[in-house]
Amino acid sequence: MKGFAQTNSKAIYHIMAIAVAAIWGTTFISSKILIQEGLSPAEIMLLRFAVAYIGIALFTREKWWCDSWKDELQMVALGISGGSLYFLLENTALVYTQASNVAIIIAATPLLTTLAIDLISRQERVKRSIYYYSIISLLGVALVVFNGKFILKLNPIGDMLTLGASLMWVIYSIIILKVQDRYSSAMISRKIFFYGVLTLLPYFAFEPIDITWQLLCKPVVMGNLIFLGVLASLVCYVAWNMVIGKLGAINSTNYLYLNPIVALITSYIVLDERITVLAIIGTVMILAGVALSQRKEIGKKGQNEQINSN
Repeated sequence: MKGFAQTNSKAIYHIMAIAVAAIWGTTFISSKILIQEGLSPAEIMLLRFAVAYIGIALFTREKWWCDSWKDELQMVALGISGGSLYFLLENTALVYTQASNVAIIIAATPLLTTLAIDLISRQERVKRSIYYYSIISLLGVALVVFNGKFILKLNPIGDMLTLGASLMWVIYSIIILKVQDRYSSAMISRKIFFYGVLTLLPYFAFEPIDITWQLLCKPVVMGNLIFLGVLASLVCYVAWNMVIGKLGAINSTNYLYLNPIVALITSYIVLDERITVLAIIGTVMILAGVALSQRKEIGKKGQNEQINSN
């Protein structure tokens, strides 16, 4: 009975990971709509995290400060790596390179996370087969992203910016493992939103904010900001940090391979974009790689149990 209960408990976190990946896979549409309405990517990120911070500050009773300055600085690092710098690098990369390049490089985040944890932080023990399944998923992502149109133009500036964004998320995943045992997911998320907004503000010295109340009060703008701020940020960040704490960084980030599938389906439904046979094959490869990777033993260093048995 105990084993059954543990299995059910783990299943809940796997379902949460899939749900978060699915929601994050649709955010590009909301961001695209807001850009068309006149908001810049940096303004969208500012408003998105501000809404999330206000929401979580109102509805949680967590302490305001960490137990030490070291922990507080780690929270600052989380706000930068999982917030301000991550989004700025990713969005700036789109100015210099194609969206397909950005999607492919960002999709390599789970593989880079596995490599970083395996070779640098060693917070989790990794079987070699995890790399093979990650590569299968990554190749599937390539088929889904290109969707039958194999156009890949290398741009050193744009591609390096995107790689920087991917590495930011790797750093975020590693730091989360260091603090999740001492602080709740709600408190960590609140700190991420606060420091994400705070560290983004200097950017507006170079690109002044141009947001009007008339724009914010438009139903389409308000609706998409609420979606990005409340659901895609507040709810998803809290849930994702819980997932990392229970399943580990590697198991969790592997679910991010599902993002392009959701984006593909959403584009088909909302934007009436075509889905090719190659994209379907890519979807199957992604699902196979993720499913197989979740079956493999990934344990914390020095333990003989799976990482998702915590």
